[in-house]
Amino acid sequence: MTKVAYGAQSLAEVHEWFSTGRRHGADGVARLTTRNCPRRHAEMIGGSLYWILKHQLVARSEILGFEEAEGGRTNILVSTRLIDVVPMPRRAHQGWRYLEEADAPADLGQGEAGDVLPAAIAGELAKLGLV
Repeated sequence: MTKVAYGAQSLAEVHEWFSTGRRHGADGVARLTTRNCPRRHAEMIGGSLYWILKHQLVARSEILGFEEAEGGRTNILVSTRLIDVVPMPRRAHQGWRYLEEADAPADLGQGEAGDVLPAAIAGELAKLGLV
């Protein structure tokens, strides 16, 4: 599953969300509210939610489960442990989208840094339909 890290300016900021910031959960679980429960939610537990930042997949969070939220919405429960991945071009979108396992980027090793395209270049490639 993919989701845009809306409002984040950097990967460090996304990490902050999960370590101490707005998505941090004292129980190690972050809750992301969505309007509709994914049809394939049962098979997604144990999989990953990949974060899009500046038109690239840059990190992932383990999907721990789903629960009902206020107003008929659904909470996607994800681990607050964020794992960086090899950056992979991806168009931005609203909400979430499915990502097949075969299309998912590999995890970066401890201390590795991925080459993230500059936002302007990634945006232009996305407009051209090349990412």
